[in-house]
Amino acid sequence: MRDSREKWTRVRIRMIGCLFVFFFAITSARAFYLQVVKKEQLLKLAEKQHQKIVPLTPARGAIYDRNNAALAVSIEMDSCYAEPRNIENIPETAARMAPLLGMTREAFEKKLAGSKNFVWLQRRCPPELVEKIRALDIDGIGFVKETKRFYPNAEMAGHVLGFTGLDPAGLEGVELKYDATILGSTGYLVTERDALGRDVALKGTVVTKASKGHNVILTLDKNIQYIAEKELAKAVEESRARGGMALVMEPQTGKVLAMANYPAFNPNSFAKYAPQVLRNRVIVDSFEPGSTFKVFLIAGALEEQVISPRDAFNCENGSYSIGGRTIHDTHKYGRLTVGEILKYSSNIGAAKIGSRLGAKRLDSYLRKFGFGEKSGIDLPGEVSGYLRDRSQWFGVDLATISFGQGVSATAMQLATAVSAVANGGQLMKPYLVEKISDENGNVLQEFAPQARGQVISPEVAKTVTKMMEGVAAEGGTGTNAAVEGYQVAGKTGTAQKVDPITHGYSVDKRTASFIGFVPADNPRLTIFVVVDEPKTSPYGGVVAAPAFSAIALQSLCYLKVPPDGNVRRKPAPVEEKAPTPADVSVAAAEGTFDTGGEGTVMPDFRGMSMRQVLRAMEKKGLNVKLIGSGRAVEQNPSGGRLIGPTDQVWVRFAPAA
Repeated sequence: MRDSREKWTRVRIRMIGCLFVFFFAITSARAFYLQVVKKEQLLKLAEKQHQKIVPLTPARGAIYDRNNAALAVSIEMDSCYAEPRNIENIPETAARMAPLLGMTREAFEKKLAGSKNFVWLQRRCPPELVEKIRALDIDGIGFVKETKRFYPNAEMAGHVLGFTGLDPAGLEGVELKYDATILGSTGYLVTERDALGRDVALKGTVVTKASKGHNVILTLDKNIQYIAEKELAKAVEESRARGGMALVMEPQTGKVLAMANYPAFNPNSFAKYAPQVLRNRVIVDSFEPGSTFKVFLIAGALEEQVISPRDAFNCENGSYSIGGRTIHDTHKYGRLTVGEILKYSSNIGAAKIGSRLGAKRLDSYLRKFGFGEKSGIDLPGEVSGYLRDRSQWFGVDLATISFGQGVSATAMQLATAVSAVANGGQLMKPYLVEKISDENGNVLQEFAPQARGQVISPEVAKTVTKMMEGVAAEGGTGTNAAVEGYQVAGKTGTAQKVDPITHGYSVDKRTASFIGFVPADNPRLTIFVVVDEPKTSPYGGVVAAPAFSAIALQSLCYLKVPPDGNVRRKPAPVEEKAPTPADVSVAAAEGTFDTGGEGTVMPDFRGMSMRQVLRAMEKKGLNVKLIGSGRAVEQNPSGGRLIGPTDQVWVRFAPAA
């Protein structure tokens, strides 16, 4: 009996011992897991419980032009904060600080109310404000360094560079496109908390995990950019135009040397400008190119050998009916060679070349030149323009597309396409960023020219170039684009804009342009100038060509490109008078066609009912677009004016009051 009890006691002792060993092993394993395996994670959780992290603005890398001139930099500025728990007399502090910060005393006190021990008072303060606040010497008011984006050249290249927000994330332009590259790592300001989670005191201006972003070096040349912006502004202001664009490229590489928009804006204060001013119209606006399209039409026709430079076409003395429509030239021409069709910008000649080339091949070459798709420029927001599918070409579409109507393109697409003619027929992808480097200047990535395909042969490109030289020569439409000492190859363009009311072509709104390259025999620059809605003259050869000439001459001198061996002087310009309502021959801009009614006087329909208007239309044989219902309140053209071949004729009705 006694042995049995002793045996049972030993068993219980062993069981309890094993139980203790088991629990000790579990405890040890748990302690190892928490102290070793989960150490880092738990430390971070602990820090979150007794520390508050205040993110600071990350430093962005700089943006430079191709000569390392700074275009966008980040500068250090002081940001002011308050520690309410360390401020002895908040009302007195409010009375002294509020006027400096442009706040009321009540707003300042409300900002500091509550249990928070860290409050931003003003981010990135001006130096003079920092001095005034420091002079007050108030306990609980401090400063920490943050960065602010600054554009040292103000408006220059604003549309290319874009701008940043307070974050400071990129919002437009290169700043947006390369935001992940330019933006550095965020810095942090750390504050302490007590056991109840309340802010106690500032641990110090400790900035952790902060690093500067990478730098971006552009293909842009600051000096050429300045020249382009200056001459574009002059062209727009002198023609009293709505706006304009200018683009300068290297035709051999696709590098963008200058990209200008007018009106411009200052990215240092972008919030002051209307949204439409901030748009980079060179890549986000498409427009009908007008007669500049004749270059690509002729290039395709020569490549397909459906025409030769010696061929001549009857230009019908300035008026040619096709498909129930009438195409007009600005002057009455008889037989013109292919080169003369380009030189004098004959729409009728272009329509006949287009007919010989055919819709299928014309569509194919336009797409090879890059129309109907994005160019691939490394900027955000680029549009592809508009080139209808060939199955949707009807009636006179082949003729009108041949001289640049019924199709739209961006300035970037047109400059890239003309560059293909300049460089021997190869379409290059345009690009704006040349290198990416770190803060020590070490190159991390470099971008090289990219060919998108051979569009035309070098022989055809050379032939078209010779024809384009005639445009700026004596008697051409672009004599104002000639550059003394250099041979210019170019093309004028004048196209009607779409009326937002009638959705047809506007009566008086035009886009005037000139595009070309120089020197013609060894092209260094492709230059495109567009003037939107000029008031003095609708012709590209009058309002855009002089800006082309000025940009070309100054840029070539800056690049130290020697003049031609031959002495070249600017030819005498052909004077063009501005269109007047009664002068329908001048009012017919390049790339227009007539729907009937030429020489008819527009009746005054105002106040008439729709039935009365229809009766008058039938009597005069007019084709008038009717809008709305009720009584006639508005019309185009106005009563008593001759209806020209390019006029969109409409009458708007509204219910009687």
